[in-house]
Amino acid sequence: MKTILFNVTIAILLASCTEKAPDFKIEFEKIAKHSVFVNDTMSIWGGSVIKGEDGLYHMFYSRWPKAPGWIWVSHSEVAHAVSESPFGPYKFKDIALQERGEEFWDGLCTHNPTVHKFNGKYYLYHMGNTGDRKIYCSPGKQKLNMLHRNNQRIGVAVANDPNGPWKRFDKPVLDITHHNDSAYDALMTSNPSVCQMTDGRILMIYKAVGKKYPLPNGGPVVHCVAIADSPTGPFKKYPNPVFTFPGERFPAEDPYIWYQDGKFRAIVKRIKHEGGERLFSLVHYDSEDGINWNKAKHFDISERIVTWENGVTQQLDHLERPQVLMEDGEAIALMCAADTIDENNVRHTFNVQIPLRITKY
Repeated sequence: MKTILFNVTIAILLASCTEKAPDFKIEFEKIAKHSVFVNDTMSIWGGSVIKGEDGLYHMFYSRWPKAPGWIWVSHSEVAHAVSESPFGPYKFKDIALQERGEEFWDGLCTHNPTVHKFNGKYYLYHMGNTGDRKIYCSPGKQKLNMLHRNNQRIGVAVANDPNGPWKRFDKPVLDITHHNDSAYDALMTSNPSVCQMTDGRILMIYKAVGKKYPLPNGGPVVHCVAIADSPTGPFKKYPNPVFTFPGERFPAEDPYIWYQDGKFRAIVKRIKHEGGERLFSLVHYDSEDGINWNKAKHFDISERIVTWENGVTQQLDHLERPQVLMEDGEAIALMCAADTIDENNVRHTFNVQIPLRITKY
């Protein structure tokens, strides 16, 4: 009898160890009218949401004055809005990461936040930079301040509550690789995406720009992996880029990573280059270990097409900066930066909160 029980126990354990993680098919549900967060005088970009102990949903997003044009790289700040529902409406509350002086590495610009709760504390990862604040663009005409662009680094701020106050640090949490001009991130690091691994470590995937190609643009633009024992680092960088396509110098952007049902998952902005044009879409990757990533079985998610609650379908000019909201271990919503471009080539931006339908196979 003991032998039989032992064999049954072993069989159960082996079955549980070999149970296959499901494939996900990620689709959009219809979007409510109030699930759009917009401002008349400020450009709004992105938006990462977390539920606080107060029962409210806290959105952290990038914003900058709309009138001068597309000046995110030098004038963005991370703002904070709240809602009683993950799908809005959201109301501006305060500035989470504001300007603090050009002498700081992130003193003049904070951008592309992603917020997480690890072990009872809140962590607000972001891009930061400093520079001269010169404006080279105008509404309808985009031109980046390359000093600010190339000063981009990754930071993290820490708080006990999503309402703050946020403790910032004098150094980036993930800097460039110094003294190695052949490194993938020799020029800049930006746009972090993080999640906690099953062993408690922190996995980060970040945008890296190297110096292989002529400055100031540099390149290629790739994504790299780094892992730390603590949310505040130090992070160990891994050598191989992810989300790559052979022969492409800028194939992807804006990944959001999370762990669910036995696999790491990612929603990524894909950038196709066809006939001199850049074509954007959202696609899906997965991974067993967070380091090596593959196209998911159901790879394509959206060609920037959304359907509103009244049944009207709309093709947006941009739909990016995907940020997943998890509740009870399930991905329920996708927060995205979105915009339309008018006849004068002026971008009108907003955050959209999209209900998700995930089918598991």
